Amino acid sequence: MTDQKSLTDQRAEPRRFTSARITLGRLESAVPSNFVLLLGVTIFLVVFGLVMVASSSSIDSFLDSDGFFGGFWKQATYAVIGVPIMLIMSRFPISFWKRWAWPAIVFSLALQLLVFTPLGIVDGGNRNWIAIGPVSGQPSELVKLAMIIWLAAVLSRKQSLLTDWKHVLIPVVPVAGLAILLVLLGHDLGTVSIMAGIVLGAMFFANVKLRYLAVPVLGGGALLAVMAITSENRMRRIMSFLDEQCLDYEGLCWQPLHGTWALAGGGIFGRGLGNSLEKWDWLPAASNDYIFAIIGEELGLIGCIVVLALFVVMTVVFIRIMRDARDPFTRIATGTVMVWIVGQAFVNIGVVLRVFPVLGVPLPFISAGGTALLTGLMAIGVVLSCARNDDAGAARLKVAG
Repeated sequence: MTDQKSLTDQRAEPRRFTSARITLGRLESAVPSNFVLLLGVTIFLVVFGLVMVASSSSIDSFLDSDGFFGGFWKQATYAVIGVPIMLIMSRFPISFWKRWAWPAIVFSLALQLLVFTPLGIVDGGNRNWIAIGPVSGQPSELVKLAMIIWLAAVLSRKQSLLTDWKHVLIPVVPVAGLAILLVLLGHDLGTVSIMAGIVLGAMFFANVKLRYLAVPVLGGGALLAVMAITSENRMRRIMSFLDEQCLDYEGLCWQPLHGTWALAGGGIFGRGLGNSLEKWDWLPAASNDYIFAIIGEELGLIGCIVVLALFVVMTVVFIRIMRDARDPFTRIATGTVMVWIVGQAFVNIGVVLRVFPVLGVPLPFISAGGTALLTGLMAIGVVLSCARNDDAGAARLKVAG
Protein backbone atom coordinates (compact mmCIF):
# COMPACT_ATOMS: atom_id res chain seq x y z
CA MET A 1 0.00 0.00 0.00
CA THR A 2 2.83 2.35 0.89
CA ASP A 3 4.67 1.51 -2.33
CA GLN A 4 1.52 2.22 -4.34
CA LYS A 5 1.11 5.63 -2.69
CA SER A 6 4.77 6.49 -3.31
CA LEU A 7 4.39 5.58 -6.97
CA THR A 8 1.32 7.84 -7.25
CA ASP A 9 3.22 10.74 -5.67
CA GLN A 10 6.11 10.26 -8.10
CA ARG A 11 3.71 10.38 -11.04
CA ALA A 12 2.06 13.52 -9.70
CA GLU A 13 5.40 15.27 -9.15
CA PRO A 14 6.19 15.89 -12.87
CA ARG A 15 2.71 17.39 -13.26
CA ARG A 16 3.42 19.87 -10.47
CA PHE A 17 6.70 20.82 -12.14
CA THR A 18 4.93 21.20 -15.50
CA SER A 19 2.29 23.41 -13.91
CA ALA A 20 4.96 25.57 -12.28
CA ARG A 21 6.84 25.83 -15.56
CA ILE A 22 3.70 26.99 -17.42
CA THR A 23 2.98 29.54 -14.66
CA LEU A 24 6.50 30.94 -14.87
CA GLY A 25 6.17 31.08 -18.63
CA ARG A 26 3.02 33.17 -18.28
CA LEU A 27 4.75 35.53 -15.88
CA GLU A 28 7.62 35.99 -18.32
CA SER A 29 5.27 36.62 -21.23
CA ALA A 30 3.28 39.12 -19.14
CA VAL A 31 6.34 41.37 -18.83
CA PRO A 32 8.67 40.62 -21.78
CA SER A 33 12.28 41.76 -21.75
CA ASN A 34 11.72 44.32 -24.51
CA PHE A 35 8.96 45.89 -22.40
CA VAL A 36 11.23 46.20 -19.35
CA LEU A 37 14.19 47.55 -21.32
CA LEU A 38 12.17 50.17 -23.21
CA LEU A 39 10.44 51.28 -20.02
CA GLY A 40 13.78 51.54 -18.21
CA VAL A 41 15.46 53.61 -20.93
CA THR A 42 12.46 55.94 -21.17
CA ILE A 43 12.31 56.55 -17.41
CA PHE A 44 16.06 57.19 -17.31
CA LEU A 45 15.78 59.74 -20.15
CA VAL A 46 12.90 61.50 -18.37
CA VAL A 47 14.78 61.70 -15.05
CA PHE A 48 17.94 62.85 -16.83
CA GLY A 49 15.88 65.46 -18.68
CA LEU A 50 14.39 66.78 -15.45
CA VAL A 51 17.86 67.25 -14.00
CA MET A 52 19.06 69.10 -17.10
CA VAL A 53 15.91 71.25 -17.29
CA ALA A 54 16.40 72.21 -13.63
CA SER A 55 19.93 73.35 -14.45
CA SER A 56 19.46 74.93 -17.87
CA SER A 57 16.22 76.81 -17.08
CA SER A 58 17.21 78.15 -13.64
CA ILE A 59 18.36 81.62 -14.77
CA ASP A 60 15.56 82.23 -17.28
CA SER A 61 13.05 81.00 -14.72
CA PHE A 62 14.43 83.38 -12.09
CA LEU A 63 14.31 86.30 -14.54
CA ASP A 64 10.66 85.46 -15.23
CA SER A 65 9.96 85.74 -11.47
CA ASP A 66 9.24 82.00 -11.16
CA GLY A 67 12.19 81.23 -8.89
CA PHE A 68 15.20 79.17 -9.86
CA PHE A 69 13.16 75.97 -10.11
CA GLY A 70 10.02 77.26 -11.81
CA GLY A 71 10.85 75.57 -15.13
CA PHE A 72 11.76 72.34 -13.36
CA TRP A 73 8.49 72.12 -11.42
CA LYS A 74 6.47 72.73 -14.57
CA GLN A 75 8.32 69.98 -16.43
CA ALA A 76 8.14 67.65 -13.41
CA THR A 77 4.36 68.12 -13.27
CA TYR A 78 4.00 66.86 -16.84
CA ALA A 79 6.34 63.96 -16.07
CA VAL A 80 4.28 62.97 -13.01
CA ILE A 81 1.16 63.03 -15.19
CA GLY A 82 2.75 61.42 -18.24
CA VAL A 83 4.45 58.40 -16.68
CA PRO A 84 1.24 56.95 -15.13
CA ILE A 85 -0.62 57.60 -18.41
CA MET A 86 2.14 55.71 -20.25
CA LEU A 87 1.81 52.76 -17.86
CA ILE A 88 -1.97 52.75 -18.16
CA MET A 89 -1.76 52.82 -21.97
CA SER A 90 0.67 49.91 -21.87
CA ARG A 91 -2.14 47.75 -20.46
CA PHE A 92 -4.50 48.33 -23.39
CA PRO A 93 -4.85 45.55 -25.99
CA ILE A 94 -3.83 46.17 -29.59
CA SER A 95 -7.49 45.95 -30.63
CA PHE A 96 -8.14 49.10 -28.56
CA TRP A 97 -5.80 51.20 -30.72
CA LYS A 98 -7.29 49.83 -33.93
CA ARG A 99 -10.82 50.60 -32.74
CA TRP A 100 -10.05 54.18 -31.69
CA ALA A 101 -7.69 55.14 -34.54
CA TRP A 102 -10.26 57.16 -36.52
CA PRO A 103 -11.70 59.04 -33.52
CA ALA A 104 -8.14 59.86 -32.41
CA ILE A 105 -7.11 61.42 -35.74
CA VAL A 106 -10.38 63.39 -36.03
CA PHE A 107 -10.05 64.72 -32.46
CA SER A 108 -6.41 65.75 -32.95
CA LEU A 109 -7.18 67.59 -36.20
CA ALA A 110 -10.04 69.41 -34.48
CA LEU A 111 -7.59 70.55 -31.79
CA GLN A 112 -5.12 71.68 -34.43
CA LEU A 113 -7.83 73.85 -36.00
CA LEU A 114 -8.07 75.76 -32.71
CA VAL A 115 -4.70 77.42 -33.39
CA PHE A 116 -6.47 79.52 -36.04
CA THR A 117 -9.07 80.75 -33.55
CA PRO A 118 -8.62 83.40 -30.82
CA LEU A 119 -7.25 80.59 -28.66
CA GLY A 120 -4.19 80.35 -30.92
CA ILE A 121 -0.82 81.77 -29.88
CA VAL A 122 1.96 83.01 -32.16
CA ASP A 123 5.43 82.13 -30.85
CA GLY A 124 8.63 82.78 -32.81
CA GLY A 125 6.66 83.35 -36.02
CA ASN A 126 4.85 80.00 -35.70
CA ARG A 127 1.14 79.77 -34.99
CA ASN A 128 1.13 76.32 -33.43
CA TRP A 129 -0.01 76.80 -29.82
CA ILE A 130 -3.34 77.17 -28.06
CA ALA A 131 -4.07 78.52 -24.59
CA ILE A 132 -7.19 77.70 -22.58
CA GLY A 133 -7.00 79.73 -19.40
CA PRO A 134 -3.64 79.12 -17.70
CA VAL A 135 -3.02 75.91 -19.66
CA SER A 136 -1.24 76.06 -23.02
CA GLY A 137 -0.23 73.28 -25.37
CA GLN A 138 0.92 72.36 -28.86
CA PRO A 139 -1.81 70.37 -30.67
CA SER A 140 0.59 69.29 -33.42
CA GLU A 141 2.32 66.99 -30.92
CA LEU A 142 -0.97 65.15 -30.39
CA VAL A 143 -1.49 65.07 -34.17
CA LYS A 144 1.82 63.16 -34.49
CA LEU A 145 0.67 60.50 -32.03
CA ALA A 146 -2.80 60.20 -33.58
CA MET A 147 -1.26 59.92 -37.04
CA ILE A 148 0.94 57.02 -35.91
CA ILE A 149 -1.99 55.06 -34.44
CA TRP A 150 -4.20 55.81 -37.44
CA LEU A 151 -1.55 54.95 -40.04
CA ALA A 152 -0.71 51.68 -38.27
CA ALA A 153 -4.39 50.72 -38.05
CA VAL A 154 -5.20 51.55 -41.68
CA LEU A 155 -2.05 50.08 -43.25
CA SER A 156 -2.17 46.89 -41.13
CA ARG A 157 -5.77 46.33 -42.20
CA LYS A 158 -4.85 46.79 -45.88
CA GLN A 159 -1.67 44.68 -45.84
CA SER A 160 -2.78 42.37 -48.66
CA LEU A 161 -3.86 45.31 -50.84
CA LEU A 162 -0.77 47.52 -50.61
CA THR A 163 0.68 46.17 -53.86
CA ASP A 164 -1.92 48.36 -55.61
CA TRP A 165 -0.95 52.04 -55.55
CA LYS A 166 -4.62 53.09 -55.23
CA HIS A 167 -4.89 51.42 -51.82
CA VAL A 168 -1.64 53.11 -50.78
CA LEU A 169 -2.99 56.47 -51.88
CA ILE A 170 -6.44 56.20 -50.29
CA PRO A 171 -7.01 57.15 -47.49
CA VAL A 172 -3.40 57.70 -46.37
CA VAL A 173 -2.48 60.66 -48.57
CA PRO A 174 -5.68 62.75 -48.10
CA VAL A 175 -5.87 62.35 -44.31
CA ALA A 176 -2.13 62.59 -43.61
CA GLY A 177 -1.85 65.42 -46.15
CA LEU A 178 -4.60 67.35 -44.34
CA ALA A 179 -2.83 66.90 -41.01
CA ILE A 180 0.47 68.14 -42.44
CA LEU A 181 -1.26 71.04 -44.21
CA LEU A 182 -2.90 72.28 -40.99
CA VAL A 183 0.48 72.37 -39.25
CA LEU A 184 2.12 73.93 -42.30
CA LEU A 185 -0.42 76.76 -42.27
CA GLY A 186 0.94 77.62 -38.83
CA HIS A 187 4.44 77.96 -40.44
CA ASP A 188 6.03 75.28 -38.21
CA LEU A 189 8.35 73.79 -40.81
CA GLY A 190 10.33 71.74 -38.26
CA THR A 191 7.23 69.86 -37.07
CA VAL A 192 6.09 69.41 -40.68
CA SER A 193 9.42 67.73 -41.51
CA ILE A 194 9.00 65.27 -38.62
CA MET A 195 5.40 64.54 -39.64
CA ALA A 196 6.47 63.85 -43.21
CA GLY A 197 9.04 61.40 -41.86
CA ILE A 198 6.31 59.71 -39.81
CA VAL A 199 4.13 59.16 -42.89
CA LEU A 200 7.02 57.81 -44.98
CA GLY A 201 8.18 55.62 -42.09
CA ALA A 202 4.70 54.12 -41.66
CA MET A 203 4.48 53.25 -45.36
CA PHE A 204 8.00 51.82 -45.35
CA PHE A 205 7.35 49.54 -42.36
CA ALA A 206 4.04 48.50 -43.94
CA ASN A 207 6.15 47.07 -46.80
CA VAL A 208 4.82 49.51 -49.38
CA LYS A 209 6.85 49.28 -52.60
CA LEU A 210 9.70 51.77 -52.66
CA ARG A 211 8.70 53.16 -56.05
CA TYR A 212 5.39 54.25 -54.52
CA LEU A 213 7.35 56.26 -51.93
CA ALA A 214 9.29 58.15 -54.59
CA VAL A 215 6.37 60.42 -55.50
CA PRO A 216 5.59 61.67 -51.95
CA VAL A 217 9.32 62.08 -51.25
CA LEU A 218 9.86 64.23 -54.34
CA GLY A 219 6.62 66.13 -53.76
CA GLY A 220 7.43 66.76 -50.11
CA GLY A 221 10.96 67.88 -50.96
CA ALA A 222 9.64 70.31 -53.55
CA LEU A 223 7.09 71.70 -51.09
CA LEU A 224 9.73 72.24 -48.40
CA ALA A 225 11.96 73.98 -50.94
CA VAL A 226 9.12 76.31 -51.95
CA MET A 227 8.31 77.07 -48.31
CA ALA A 228 11.97 77.88 -47.64
CA ILE A 229 12.41 80.06 -50.73
CA THR A 230 9.23 82.05 -50.13
CA SER A 231 10.17 82.87 -46.52
CA GLU A 232 12.78 85.57 -46.01
CA ASN A 233 13.49 84.44 -42.44
CA ARG A 234 14.02 80.80 -43.47
CA MET A 235 16.29 81.80 -46.34
CA ARG A 236 18.38 83.91 -43.97
CA ARG A 237 18.70 80.92 -41.63
CA ILE A 238 19.75 78.65 -44.47
CA MET A 239 22.28 81.16 -45.79
CA SER A 240 23.73 81.71 -42.31
CA PHE A 241 23.99 77.93 -41.93
CA LEU A 242 25.88 77.67 -45.24
CA ASP A 243 28.19 80.53 -44.20
CA GLU A 244 31.04 78.83 -42.31
CA GLN A 245 32.26 82.12 -40.86
CA CYS A 246 28.73 83.12 -39.78
CA LEU A 247 29.40 86.87 -39.78
CA ASP A 248 25.90 87.87 -38.67
CA TYR A 249 26.99 87.59 -35.05
CA GLU A 250 24.27 89.82 -33.61
CA GLY A 251 21.48 88.18 -35.64
CA LEU A 252 20.75 84.67 -36.84
CA CYS A 253 24.23 83.39 -36.01
CA TRP A 254 23.91 84.24 -32.32
CA GLN A 255 22.17 81.03 -31.23
CA PRO A 256 24.20 78.47 -33.24
CA LEU A 257 27.48 80.19 -32.30
CA HIS A 258 26.72 80.17 -28.58
CA GLY A 259 25.58 76.56 -28.87
CA THR A 260 28.95 75.68 -30.41
CA TRP A 261 30.81 77.61 -27.73
CA ALA A 262 28.86 75.78 -25.02
CA LEU A 263 29.88 72.40 -26.44
CA ALA A 264 33.50 73.53 -26.83
CA GLY A 265 33.62 74.96 -23.30
CA GLY A 266 32.60 71.64 -21.78
CA GLY A 267 35.57 69.67 -23.09
CA ILE A 268 35.65 65.99 -22.17
CA PHE A 269 34.40 66.10 -18.57
CA GLY A 270 32.38 69.33 -18.59
CA ARG A 271 32.27 72.30 -16.24
CA GLY A 272 30.13 70.39 -13.77
CA LEU A 273 26.38 70.11 -13.31
CA GLY A 274 24.84 73.55 -12.83
CA ASN A 275 28.01 75.43 -13.87
CA SER A 276 27.02 76.41 -17.41
CA LEU A 277 27.97 79.93 -18.48
CA GLU A 278 25.80 80.02 -21.60
CA LYS A 279 22.57 79.51 -19.65
CA TRP A 280 23.09 82.97 -18.11
CA ASP A 281 20.86 84.47 -20.80
CA TRP A 282 23.50 84.03 -23.52
CA LEU A 283 22.08 80.99 -25.32
CA PRO A 284 18.44 81.31 -26.45
CA ALA A 285 16.21 78.26 -25.81
CA ALA A 286 18.89 76.78 -23.53
CA SER A 287 16.37 74.51 -21.80
CA ASN A 288 14.51 73.60 -24.97
CA ASP A 289 15.90 73.32 -28.50
CA TYR A 290 19.52 73.78 -27.37
CA ILE A 291 19.54 71.73 -24.19
CA PHE A 292 22.04 69.32 -25.78
CA ALA A 293 24.54 72.22 -25.86
CA ILE A 294 24.08 72.70 -22.11
CA ILE A 295 24.58 68.95 -21.59
CA GLY A 296 27.85 69.22 -23.48
CA GLU A 297 28.94 72.27 -21.49
CA GLU A 298 28.11 70.90 -18.03
CA LEU A 299 28.72 67.16 -18.51
CA GLY A 300 31.21 67.31 -21.37
CA LEU A 301 31.75 64.82 -24.16
CA ILE A 302 31.02 61.97 -21.75
CA GLY A 303 27.52 63.33 -21.02
CA CYS A 304 26.82 63.74 -24.73
CA ILE A 305 27.92 60.16 -25.43
CA VAL A 306 25.64 58.88 -22.65
CA VAL A 307 22.65 60.64 -24.26
CA LEU A 308 23.53 59.25 -27.69
CA ALA A 309 23.98 55.76 -26.21
CA LEU A 310 20.54 55.89 -24.59
CA PHE A 311 18.88 56.69 -27.91
CA VAL A 312 20.90 53.93 -29.58
CA VAL A 313 19.66 51.44 -26.95
CA MET A 314 16.11 52.68 -27.49
CA THR A 315 16.53 52.13 -31.24
CA VAL A 316 17.75 48.57 -30.67
CA VAL A 317 14.72 47.83 -28.48
CA PHE A 318 12.36 49.24 -31.11
CA ILE A 319 13.96 46.99 -33.73
CA ARG A 320 13.70 43.95 -31.45
CA ILE A 321 9.99 44.61 -30.90
CA MET A 322 9.44 44.92 -34.66
CA ARG A 323 11.43 41.75 -35.30
CA ASP A 324 9.31 39.74 -32.84
CA ALA A 325 6.00 41.26 -33.98
CA ARG A 326 3.22 38.93 -35.13
CA ASP A 327 0.65 41.67 -35.74
CA PRO A 328 1.45 44.14 -38.58
CA PHE A 329 0.05 46.93 -36.37
CA THR A 330 2.89 46.35 -33.90
CA ARG A 331 5.54 46.51 -36.60
CA ILE A 332 4.16 49.66 -38.22
CA ALA A 333 3.36 51.54 -35.00
CA THR A 334 6.69 50.70 -33.36
CA GLY A 335 8.70 51.58 -36.45
CA THR A 336 6.87 54.88 -36.87
CA VAL A 337 7.35 55.85 -33.21
CA MET A 338 11.04 55.06 -33.72
CA VAL A 339 11.16 57.40 -36.71
CA TRP A 340 9.51 60.11 -34.63
CA ILE A 341 11.47 59.82 -31.37
CA VAL A 342 14.91 58.81 -32.66
CA GLY A 343 14.60 60.86 -35.86
CA GLN A 344 13.68 63.98 -33.92
CA ALA A 345 16.58 63.39 -31.50
CA PHE A 346 18.91 63.06 -34.50
CA VAL A 347 17.60 66.34 -35.98
CA ASN A 348 17.85 68.21 -32.65
CA ILE A 349 21.41 67.07 -31.99
CA GLY A 350 22.32 67.76 -35.63
CA VAL A 351 21.09 71.35 -35.28
CA VAL A 352 23.20 71.90 -32.14
CA LEU A 353 26.24 70.40 -33.91
CA ARG A 354 25.48 72.66 -36.90
CA VAL A 355 24.95 69.74 -39.24
CA PHE A 356 21.46 71.13 -40.00
CA PRO A 357 20.07 74.67 -40.03
CA VAL A 358 18.00 75.75 -37.02
CA LEU A 359 14.64 73.92 -37.22
CA GLY A 360 13.22 74.37 -33.72
CA VAL A 361 12.46 70.79 -32.65
CA PRO A 362 13.01 69.64 -29.04
CA LEU A 363 15.13 66.73 -27.84
CA PRO A 364 12.62 64.00 -26.88
CA PHE A 365 12.15 63.37 -23.13
CA ILE A 366 14.96 65.81 -22.27
CA SER A 367 14.03 69.28 -23.56
CA ALA A 368 11.63 71.46 -21.61
CA GLY A 369 8.14 71.32 -23.04
CA GLY A 370 5.16 69.74 -21.35
CA THR A 371 3.14 68.80 -24.45
CA ALA A 372 6.13 67.20 -26.16
CA LEU A 373 7.01 65.19 -23.02
CA LEU A 374 3.42 64.07 -22.46
CA THR A 375 2.81 62.93 -26.04
CA GLY A 376 6.24 61.27 -26.21
CA LEU A 377 5.42 59.21 -23.13
CA MET A 378 2.02 58.34 -24.61
CA ALA A 379 3.75 57.14 -27.80
CA ILE A 380 6.01 54.89 -25.73
CA GLY A 381 2.86 53.66 -23.96
CA VAL A 382 1.46 52.52 -27.32
CA VAL A 383 4.70 50.66 -28.12
CA LEU A 384 4.75 49.07 -24.65
CA SER A 385 1.16 47.95 -25.22
CA CYS A 386 2.19 46.34 -28.51
CA ALA A 387 5.27 44.73 -26.95
CA ARG A 388 3.29 43.27 -24.05
CA ASN A 389 0.27 42.01 -25.99
CA ASP A 390 2.01 40.87 -29.17
CA ASP A 391 4.63 39.01 -27.13
CA ALA A 392 1.96 37.45 -24.89
CA GLY A 393 -0.05 36.38 -27.92
CA ALA A 394 3.01 34.76 -29.48
CA ALA A 395 3.73 32.93 -26.21
CA ARG A 396 0.18 31.58 -26.05
CA LEU A 397 0.46 30.30 -29.60
CA LYS A 398 3.76 28.63 -28.73
CA VAL A 399 2.28 26.89 -25.64
CA ALA A 400 -0.80 25.81 -27.61
CA GLY A 401 1.42 24.40 -30.35
